[in-house]
Amino acid sequence: MTLASPALATARADFPGMVTRDGAPWHYLDTGATAQKPQAVIDATVRAMGADYATVHRGVYARSAEMTLAYEAARRRVASFIGGREDEVVFTRGATEAINLVAQTWGQANLKNGDRVLLSLLEHHSNIVPWQLLAARTGVAIDVCPLTADGRIDLDAAERILTPAHKLVSFAHVSNVLGAVLDVPRAAALARGVGARLLLDGCQAVPRLPVDVAALDCDFYVFSSHKLYGPTGIGALWARADILADMPPWQGGGAMIDRVSFAGTTFAPPPARFEAGTPAIIEAIGLAAAIDYVEGLGMAALHAHEVTLAATLRTELQRLNAVTVFGPEDGVGVVSFALDGIHPHDLGTILDEENVAIRAGHHCAQPLMEHLGVPATARASFGLYNDESDIAALLRGIERTRRIFG
Repeated sequence: MTLASPALATARADFPGMVTRDGAPWHYLDTGATAQKPQAVIDATVRAMGADYATVHRGVYARSAEMTLAYEAARRRVASFIGGREDEVVFTRGATEAINLVAQTWGQANLKNGDRVLLSLLEHHSNIVPWQLLAARTGVAIDVCPLTADGRIDLDAAERILTPAHKLVSFAHVSNVLGAVLDVPRAAALARGVGARLLLDGCQAVPRLPVDVAALDCDFYVFSSHKLYGPTGIGALWARADILADMPPWQGGGAMIDRVSFAGTTFAPPPARFEAGTPAIIEAIGLAAAIDYVEGLGMAALHAHEVTLAATLRTELQRLNAVTVFGPEDGVGVVSFALDGIHPHDLGTILDEENVAIRAGHHCAQPLMEHLGVPATARASFGLYNDESDIAALLRGIERTRRIFG
């Protein structure tokens, strides 16, 4: 296997978590759940929490002003990374909170009984449950787009389903189970054709693909930092400026106000309107450091690297007997599979003894599991630090598991 970039050949050394406690290589194949952190991100967060620490947006003293500049620079960094404007980026606790924010503000204000929302069968629970909660309050109906035979969102079916009653289409940019990449231009055109807004869940896309929200022609884009080699507890919602301007606040408190009196309160313009309370200062700076790190390696190189690894693993798994591999052949960075007669949890437990870490379960995608006809799958998801040694270790662990189970 040829690595996509010489820089990636040494990137593993930047991640202190990629070894066991006794110093042995740890074959971490669960980046789809959360990514390991490079030393550059660790250093940035420690510095922000220590020598540089102060509150933001409030203090008149120098360090507070400097930290405020660093925090807002992180917002600009996020915006430039995805091709948006800084006043269009709202910091959230993650993609889950970002989708809930959209549902509880834009959705509550704009959707009513008789309106419809289109989701797909492969969505993460975070892109299902918020809309169900909204539907229970408003009477909005939810439709579900089926998948093609190879596990992609079936946009031909979406075209047949969509009507002028649909006000929102909310799809995963990349499936967290199947690695299937959405044909976003077509999805956007279909949504526009009926006057619907388009929300994209970019959790699995942002670490693996170059993303430009303007080129994608979406209305909302969400992602989480911790899947992008950054800290937990922070993510981002990008939304078009005109949409954000019309969205009401969803939490009240400090920072999101213009003026407060007991007679009434006026609110700050976006994005501050949606960021009540002291923000995740350290985490925002860590996210900016993570973006600096991945862009230094090159997003195109990361994409090519993970595509190569995923294709190699699919080929190796398909050579084995009694193994089912799910998803399209050109899926990005994620490979889900099942071994006949062996529960994924048993496989995951035995692999752990071999210093191989995978995800085993329903991956917060129970409707998709039901569609696939399995209670759970084993999932290997790649990061920039993975290489062919991780695939070899996984295959050795699978063979050992099969011998144990006869």
